[in-house]
Amino acid sequence: MLMNMDLRSKIGREEFDYQTLMGALSGYASPRDRVTSLLRSGAVIRIKKGLYVFGEPYRRQPYCRELLANLIYGPSIVSLKYALGFYGLIPERVEALTSVTSGRARRFVTPAGLFIYRSTPSLSIGVDRLGDDDRRFLIASPERAVGDMIREERSGTLRTQKDVERYLFSDLRMTTGDLRGMNADFMNELAVALRSRKVGLCAALIHALRRK
Repeated sequence: MLMNMDLRSKIGREEFDYQTLMGALSGYASPRDRVTSLLRSGAVIRIKKGLYVFGEPYRRQPYCRELLANLIYGPSIVSLKYALGFYGLIPERVEALTSVTSGRARRFVTPAGLFIYRSTPSLSIGVDRLGDDDRRFLIASPERAVGDMIREERSGTLRTQKDVERYLFSDLRMTTGDLRGMNADFMNELAVALRSRKVGLCAALIHALRRK
C-alpha cells in the first residue's frame, strides 16, 4: 500500500496544501518522490498545483467543494448560481461551482469539477462563513448571491424593475416568497458596493413586494 494510515493520521483534513503534505512526509528519505507515487496511485489527488485531497479509499468524509473554491483562486467567495442553489432559492441542481473574486475572471477544470470565478468590485459586504469548525468557507449571503447574479446578467435586458422581476421569477425561477423575505435596505447597500443600478432595481422590487 502506497499510503499507510500514519500519513492519514498526520493530515486530519480532506483538503490540504503542499506544505502540509511535505510536512507529513518529512520522515521519508525522498518526500518528493513519495508525493509522485501517491499521485500516481490515486491515494492523493491534485486539485491544482499546491492543493490536494485524499483519494476515495482514504477519505474519512467527502471533501468540501465550497472550501476548495475558496482555496483554488482567491480572494474569492462562493456566489452566483451555485450559492442560489446552495440556499435552495432556485430549483435546479448547479454543477459548476461559481464564485466572485476581486481578481480577474478565471475558470479551472479540476478533478473536483468546474470552478468559475467572476470579477466583482467588492468582497467586503454580504459574506457569510459557513461549514464545520475546521472546514469553514466563505459564501455570499442570499441577498449578495442575488445581487451578483443581477450584476452579471450581461444581456442588456434588465433596464426596469419589471425586467428584474421577470429575470428572477421566470429565468431563475425564484419564488415571490423567497425574494419578499430578503432585506431591501441591504440590497440597496449592495447596489452601491457593487456599483450596479440593476441591483438597486432589485431592492425597489423587494420593497414593492413587501408592501403587497
